[in-house]
Amino acid sequence: MHKKLHIKKGDTVVVITGESKEQRGRVLEVNRKTQRALVEGVNIISKHTKPDAQNPQGGIMKKEAPVHISNLMLIDPSSGDPTRIGRKYNDKKKLVRYSKKSGEEIK
Repeated sequence: MHKKLHIKKGDTVVVITGESKEQRGRVLEVNRKTQRALVEGVNIISKHTKPDAQNPQGGIMKKEAPVHISNLMLIDPSSGDPTRIGRKYNDKKKLVRYSKKSGEEIK
């Protein structure tokens, strides 16, 4: 059983620490086992590749590397500021995420 994470695929997040600090992006993928997320345009690395069928030239390619989820904070949809996440039951008895800053439900 893996821990329930505060970040999901499709969320807009900000990096709060590390080399990519204060960069914003959309979450492309979340790995619950390693607790890492792949964020669009954040933590860019250079990967040296040999020539192959897809890339006959080879060379150095730029790509995103995963970031640990503890270094990410969700962006509040109403204000655009970073916020912490809470969980509560809505009127339909469904567990939903909400913004601790504004109290607004996060889809």
